[in-house]
Amino acid sequence: MIRSFLLLVCAVLAGWAPAVGAQQRPAAVSTPAAPEYRLGSGDVVRINVYQNPDLSLETRITEAGLVSYPLLGSIRIGGLSVTQAERLIADGLRNGNFVKQPQVTLVVAQIRGNQVSVLGQVNRPGRYPLEVAGMRLTDVLAMAGGVAQGGAESVVVSGVRDGRTLRQEIDLPALFAPGGGERNLVLLDGDTVWVDRQPLVYIYGEVQRPGPLRIEREMTVMQALAAGGGPTQRGTHKGIRVHRKAADGQVQVIEPQMDARVHDGDVVYVRESLF
Repeated sequence: MIRSFLLLVCAVLAGWAPAVGAQQRPAAVSTPAAPEYRLGSGDVVRINVYQNPDLSLETRITEAGLVSYPLLGSIRIGGLSVTQAERLIADGLRNGNFVKQPQVTLVVAQIRGNQVSVLGQVNRPGRYPLEVAGMRLTDVLAMAGGVAQGGAESVVVSGVRDGRTLRQEIDLPALFAPGGGERNLVLLDGDTVWVDRQPLVYIYGEVQRPGPLRIEREMTVMQALAAGGGPTQRGTHKGIRVHRKAADGQVQVIEPQMDARVHDGDVVYVRESLF
């Protein structure tokens, strides 16, 4: 009787053990794989087949996306990922009874097919390759050395999406605000990134440091005057004038409030005090 009870307890405990262990094992976290680079026309690729040196080849992908490969002739690999291109060549060698178990390796030696242009106020303007799929605006700006000292805080990205012309202005500081990552645009082949010069306001008259000043974010007339060192002993805050070019090209003369914001190209004139 006692022996039967002990055997029953052991059986129950043995049945519980896997369940307990399963509860203690942490759940596996799946990380999404990064998208592969797509081969493009102009790319230089190096193809090797294990233990078949006669099938090694370094060639450039044509404008039609083709390469001429030994035994297989012209094959289209443009638009494929590296893995897909390797599989295509291996299947061709196997199905043609050229190699029984081909082990194909394809390496992109030079990227010429997928590039973007970065122009304007950056430290290293030029054309840069999209080395992997899914490269974003900040990745390409980093390759170009970042925004130069005289560059603006916003950039313009132009290109084509789904057959339609794209022109999008992106505020760079907003990319690093909470939720700003969604505005970090994914760049495609042929896109152009333009970084304009920093916006300037010009201040002259009875001011300590006349000349051009960088417009900081939401800068007011009072802040611009302070950046210029303030009025001289003969200057006055009263009667400040702002010369601003309108959309039709005409220059307007405005007598603004001190908390009014200045615009790019504004000319602020500080008058001399009459007393």
